[in-house]
Amino acid sequence: MGKYDVIIIGSGLGGLISAAILSEEGQRVLVLEKNKQLGGNLQIFAQNKRIFDTGVHYIGGLDKGETLYKYFSYLGIMDDLKLFRLDMDGYDKISFDGDPVEYNYAQGYEAFIEGLSAHFPEERAGLEKYCAKVQEVCQAFPMYWVRKSEGGEGSMQFLELNARDFIASCTSNTKLQKILGGNNPLYAGEENTPFYVHALVFNSYTESAWRCVDGGAQIARLLVRQIKSRGGIIKNHSEVKRFLFDDSKATGVELTSGEQFFAKTFISNAHPALTLDMIGDGKLLKAYTKRIRSLKNTSAAFVLYMVLKPESLPYFNYNHYHYMDDRVWKGTEYRPEDWPPSYAVFTGKSSKCDTYSDVLIAMSYMRFEEVEQWGHTFNSVARTDHRGESYDAFKTRKAEQLLDVMEKKFPNIRESIETYYTSTPLTYRDYIGTKDGSMYGIARDHKAPLRSFISARTKIPNVFLTGQNLVMHGILGVTISAIKTCTEILGYDYLMDKIIATTQPKDVQEIEFPGV
Repeated sequence: MGKYDVIIIGSGLGGLISAAILSEEGQRVLVLEKNKQLGGNLQIFAQNKRIFDTGVHYIGGLDKGETLYKYFSYLGIMDDLKLFRLDMDGYDKISFDGDPVEYNYAQGYEAFIEGLSAHFPEERAGLEKYCAKVQEVCQAFPMYWVRKSEGGEGSMQFLELNARDFIASCTSNTKLQKILGGNNPLYAGEENTPFYVHALVFNSYTESAWRCVDGGAQIARLLVRQIKSRGGIIKNHSEVKRFLFDDSKATGVELTSGEQFFAKTFISNAHPALTLDMIGDGKLLKAYTKRIRSLKNTSAAFVLYMVLKPESLPYFNYNHYHYMDDRVWKGTEYRPEDWPPSYAVFTGKSSKCDTYSDVLIAMSYMRFEEVEQWGHTFNSVARTDHRGESYDAFKTRKAEQLLDVMEKKFPNIRESIETYYTSTPLTYRDYIGTKDGSMYGIARDHKAPLRSFISARTKIPNVFLTGQNLVMHGILGVTISAIKTCTEILGYDYLMDKIIATTQPKDVQEIEFPGV
């Protein structure tokens, strides 16, 4: 038993940032994490003495004075991050079966327009229109720029603008349309994805794109250090089973172990539907719970983690998105026998390597229904159920299917692989805590934008939400979501004024490697 000012459920990025901010304000904070490792999608794992990221393959907006740079500076972690900037002339490459050209996303808007105009000279005006709208939409979200809201129409005017349709309005060239939507696995883009989701993600990476050297878990480690230095407590292997109540207010939480902790305020970094399970029936309006439970989640994924033979694959300082056909916005619409319809490839950046990669990660959409037959099994603190030989065979079959299509683009890739490991939607469901293994939580729909809007406040006066289901997903999106949650507790003007006053640009620490 224990009494705290704030209990935070989940040590994902949203939970850790909330804990860092509130502990800085003198509040006694307890973070409860069900898994052994902290960090949610910031987690890494090591196999064969190699480091693999589970979710953070690259980050945007970390150059001097940019948005995430400012927020991380306020949090006190920017100076200690080990970063390596991706290629300026092509941080992302988009390619298609049957087309030998690789289309680059360059960093910086002028360079981005110049790069694609070289392939489509007659479409320069359309590219300029597209980039101008991206920046206009981003300006409508004040916290995205570390600004206070000044009222007015703001972002509301853009919520119903569809990503695919707006891109098509900028250019009639169907190939260019596909290229401009080509890295949509960054947000699980579909035909109903709003343009603002696309714009906020695209802008962040186009400003600047970075790899975390030796993995993204360093972000979690630095936040944990800040939390503990301010008196905060973090407990892993601590899965919350339910909230405890005194009439309409929460008083504590009970773990699956039976242990109980008590606090004045509670923040859940878990998926809202999973938070409802912890709250139980009768505490919130039925209409609210019905809406939350009925919301569609973004797609899940199958991930192939490849351990590479020494000096077998030169390091490439970009990310690659490849499509077997032109259905860029229909990545989840496939027949199992035709899987995968597309894939993304990422290298890791290791401080031990310079010119060669030691790991390679490939990711492709996968619907939860493909693994649903093993859905009754779990890997968690509370229980570990081996899923059996059929599941292992399924993973091997899918890994080989993915390698088959990858070899068409990366000949002889199998010869570079020492061994590989896999994860499925079940893996992400159990270890990250997302609903049905969803990559990015609740899906946004331009046809009903407010239906998927999740407030940080709940109708229980001392229970709040944070994480990727609020404002948006990704490192920047979740950072903003956590700050939004903390403004509800500390006061909007107070916290934003403090952040704005304390974010002074400093030089980014870039790790240099010979030969790169």
